[in-house]
Amino acid sequence: MPATRPLLSTLPWVAALLLALPLAAMARPFPADALRGELVVTAPPEVRVNGQPQRLAPGVRIRDADNRLVLSGTLQGQKRLVHYTRFADGQLREVWLLTPAEAAVQPWPHTPAEAAAWRFDPLAQRWAKP
Repeated sequence: MPATRPLLSTLPWVAALLLALPLAAMARPFPADALRGELVVTAPPEVRVNGQPQRLAPGVRIRDADNRLVLSGTLQGQKRLVHYTRFADGQLREVWLLTPAEAAVQPWPHTPAEAAAWRFDPLAQRWAKP
């Protein structure tokens, strides 16, 4: 009987690990107001999105493909495909550098007008054109 006690005490940990594995492989959820674009950091906080000059908001969160926060200066001069959100004043609020799998999800709106006209399924992380 003593040999089974350690096994029973580790069983919940093993079960928790097995349940957490699918969560680790899950795609990042993007908000419905996230647009897709090509980002080039020129001179932080100045950037270009789809070739147009933009500005990063103070406290902007830029996340890499592993969802880690990165500083805008480390991306200077690079062209990166991203999803991004804005504050009401137009400054970029959040930026996600896309993985190849995330970039392959089509369609994804590039403009607020497209996002307003299309339907977004937040669970499937998919957009549908009308």
